[in-house]
Amino acid sequence: MKIAAQIARVLVGVVFIFSGLIKLNDPVGTQIKLEEYFEVFAQDLPLLHNFFMALVPLTLGLSVFLCAAEVVLGVALLVSYKPRLTSWIILLLVGFFTFLTFYSAYFNKVTDCGCFGDAIKLTPWTSFGKDVVLMVLILFIIGHRNRFRAAKTGWIVALTTVLSVGLGIYAIMYLPPLDLLPYAVGKSIPDQMKPSEPLRYKYIVERGGKEFEFEQYPTDTTYKFKQMVLVNENAKPKITDYRVWTDESDFTQQTFEGNKLFVIIKDTKDFDSGTITSIRSLVNGLKTSTITAQILTSVSDDDIKRFRQEYQLDIPYYKADATVLKTIMRSNPGTWLVSNGVVKGKWHHNATPDPEEVVELVK
Repeated sequence: MKIAAQIARVLVGVVFIFSGLIKLNDPVGTQIKLEEYFEVFAQDLPLLHNFFMALVPLTLGLSVFLCAAEVVLGVALLVSYKPRLTSWIILLLVGFFTFLTFYSAYFNKVTDCGCFGDAIKLTPWTSFGKDVVLMVLILFIIGHRNRFRAAKTGWIVALTTVLSVGLGIYAIMYLPPLDLLPYAVGKSIPDQMKPSEPLRYKYIVERGGKEFEFEQYPTDTTYKFKQMVLVNENAKPKITDYRVWTDESDFTQQTFEGNKLFVIIKDTKDFDSGTITSIRSLVNGLKTSTITAQILTSVSDDDIKRFRQEYQLDIPYYKADATVLKTIMRSNPGTWLVSNGVVKGKWHHNATPDPEEVVELVK
């Protein structure tokens, strides 16, 4: 049993570290999902509406705390730092995640955790199953807690805490170090809007109380249709909701033509106005180049027109879905360089490049 308990300890520790690091790489992604959870809870539990809505402004800090806690607790478990206390805290955290994933799966809400990007795709029920397995393992560890001896490894846990929080802050200030989203540098947007191979379906039909499966829909009319299931799920397009438009027409295809620098503005109220100076200098510096600067935004026409006038951004604007813009850019505002549909650059407003650097990327 001692060996089994040690194996469980290592498994839980490694899973926690891996999960926490992936999320710390992009804490804004976790923040977005926490906001969705709180908004759903506020709607589903009217008596606690004000409580959950009051948590929404705190989600970024809560995101960093939870993600860093996963890494720190995983390391603490591996190095036997206060194993009893560590195990109980992990149990509470796993219980919290298990509740969230069950709620998502059972009620079909906040169905994509959004934390892993392209690294790992988990369905709500798969996420719930993973959390249940972790719950069983941690309960097993707690049941055999007397087999673990505490070690003087507090300095390792302290160092892990500093590095974990530092990684989260860096990702917030300068975008994720590892971009796992479909709009990352080097990705072709048009290619990702197409299936990687022809989609194949199987048809589930019924006759005489028995179910049958066919690759082609049967011509025999005695079969009763029940369901059509996609066979090669992984072949589906990675991008299905990218669309850019004006009030007059769809502008999506034009965004893939030539060199475009998009200034992404998700909100005209909640942003650092001091960052607009560097973005305006970049836009003005590109006027004699082959790069066309444009604004992508999800705010109202009146707000964006007022914004352009106030901050002297004399470039055209186009509309896009708010969720798509959150996926493209984790900062507000931010700049995004696309050349013939291929992403060439992406910058947080704290790291706006010089015009020369941007021009060099499309040569």
